[in-house]
Amino acid sequence: MLSRVANSLYWMSRYVERAENTARLVDVNLQLMLDASKLDDKAIAGYWAPILQSSGDDEFFDKLYPKVTGRNVTEFLVFQADNSNSILSSITQARENARTVRDQITAELWEELNRLYLFLNSPKARSMWRQSPFEFFQEIRSSSLLLQGLTDATVVRNEGWSFAQAGRYIERADKTSRLLDVRHASLAPGYTTTQTDALGWSAVLRSCSAWDGYKALHGGQVEPKLVAEYLLLSEDFPRSVRFCVQQLNTSLRRISGVAEGRFSNDAERLCGRLHAELQFSTAEEILARGLHDYIDELQGKLNAIGEALFQTYILQHFALQQEDEIRQQEEQQQQ
Repeated sequence: MLSRVANSLYWMSRYVERAENTARLVDVNLQLMLDASKLDDKAIAGYWAPILQSSGDDEFFDKLYPKVTGRNVTEFLVFQADNSNSILSSITQARENARTVRDQITAELWEELNRLYLFLNSPKARSMWRQSPFEFFQEIRSSSLLLQGLTDATVVRNEGWSFAQAGRYIERADKTSRLLDVRHASLAPGYTTTQTDALGWSAVLRSCSAWDGYKALHGGQVEPKLVAEYLLLSEDFPRSVRFCVQQLNTSLRRISGVAEGRFSNDAERLCGRLHAELQFSTAEEILARGLHDYIDELQGKLNAIGEALFQTYILQHFALQQEDEIRQQEEQQQQ
């Protein structure tokens, strides 16, 4: 497969996943704010600041907005075109990547992605966001889930599909870890969990659609340690970091054809190592190291896998293609 095509399918899937995760995060936290309507401006700012920090865009936000309010943060994360991680920007970039590989995706997949793009750029979207934000975010989440379903149900299981899967799961693992990092302070040694913290951890679970699965396993009592364990180490929950890395590992091996237990490139080696670490880690070990430090290291490892994947399948192949083109041009000139 051409490196350009692989890269476009990989990033198309990543951007759709990014948009959905942002919609989940903002939606759930807006709902929680309804239960905290008596908070003053300082408390509200303290509540929204970790949301900005989870995306790594807090400094850029400060350059665009005078203060942290729910309205400003949601506008920044949803419609701000200058924010490359906003929902609008993510879907715009997903659509652009899909447009360049129209012949590699199905008509149904393209039509739904294009429909979502047109919706976000329409006056109707902003009107819905102002009047019924929960309906608006449900539209984003439903469309994203439909896009994932169409990818799985209509796209041929070839290399392109595997690159799309790799993009989806590496992005999902990253975003789940970032959501957890928002609450890391309440897992510091000696910290006593408050009612507000419990609401925050519930929000993390709901942002990942993990509430029902967690409740079935642990009941309705929200224990921060158990939440962290479920979202990091569960082998069955499809949004846990361990599950995502397992699926990423499978996708990489499907691309190369290399069996489990072996590796043919750095991306497979790094992903296989991280998968093994997650398989044999415990929540106690992670919390003893400090959740924030652990997640920082985890995100570094995910970034390293993404970089290795790019070097192996995109940059290296692109260089080889350029060499072939130059060689062909030289041969033509010599004739």
